[in-house]
Amino acid sequence: MGDHGGLRVDGAVSSQLSDVVGAAAGLERRGYDCCWTAEINHDPFLPLVLAAEHTTSIELGTSIAVAFARSPMTVANIAWDVQAYSGGRFILGLGSQIRRHIENRFSMPWSKPVQRMREYVVALQEIWSCWQHGTKLAFEGDFYTHKLMTPMFTPDPLAHPFPKVFVAAVGEAMTEMCGEVADGLLAHAFTTKRYFEEVTLPALLRGMERSGRSRTDFQVSCPLFVVTGADDNELAANAVGTRKQIAFYASTPAYRKVLELHGWGDLQTELHRLSLAGEWDQMGSLIDDEMLRTFAVVASLGELPTAIHQRCDGVIDRVLIGFPSSVGDDTVSSVLQKIRSAA
Repeated sequence: MGDHGGLRVDGAVSSQLSDVVGAAAGLERRGYDCCWTAEINHDPFLPLVLAAEHTTSIELGTSIAVAFARSPMTVANIAWDVQAYSGGRFILGLGSQIRRHIENRFSMPWSKPVQRMREYVVALQEIWSCWQHGTKLAFEGDFYTHKLMTPMFTPDPLAHPFPKVFVAAVGEAMTEMCGEVADGLLAHAFTTKRYFEEVTLPALLRGMERSGRSRTDFQVSCPLFVVTGADDNELAANAVGTRKQIAFYASTPAYRKVLELHGWGDLQTELHRLSLAGEWDQMGSLIDDEMLRTFAVVASLGELPTAIHQRCDGVIDRVLIGFPSSVGDDTVSSVLQKIRSAA
């Protein structure tokens, strides 16, 4: 496990500003460890300022903010301010997005995403070191240059450590880069325990070896598909939507390698064909029970803590899970406590 000494259980909130205060306070009340926002159709940073104001202990993170849509200097400034305002509770989660979005939606340059992301993370650390320790800013890379910083534009030093920087990675090269320079990895939900053990972790360790770091200095964060309920009927009903989610990701060529590891590569071809035809219900029906249990944790509420620990043990340090709306706050709090204490 990472430096926190146990499994952390996180939740997500909508980035719609009007919803954030109640949602973040609710996550803290139920006992979640971190409140994550995503950059989808709203800014991911603004909600965390509201969340910081209306919570006291829960960590706050972006999963993810699109790095290449912004300059390292811009992100360094935002992260610095959120870290200061939240009392040191911020985690900066970054992702590369894909070329089409970076060039055609954000009108920003795209090239060599792994090398660019590595340089991005190093640039952030250089900027923060300049602000905290008064060192000369003299960063010149292949993609970014930061070598001007005057007193007027230098924020006050932090009373807390620098924000942790987590990077989203699916492929082995980006995963290796995470192990080399980042503080954590944001894995995709469409990652099985076997893929973690045979592909993700070896790549992470190769990166860590390059920079002389240990696994205990690093956190692996992953959302889990969770199918749960009070009885078999609720489990079956809640599995329907999860089968469709798994089928959606399985139809995407980018995730074919995960399926191929399990011998399900041909299914990706069929699901991709059905996705082009909009046959979403039929796609879900192709996810049999074996696949469902490989990609999702399927367990009753009483068995859920043990099942989640079995999935995470040895590979995941912090897990992002949600519960069906029918599960009350007290039950959620109880399950979260049992997840942390499960052997």
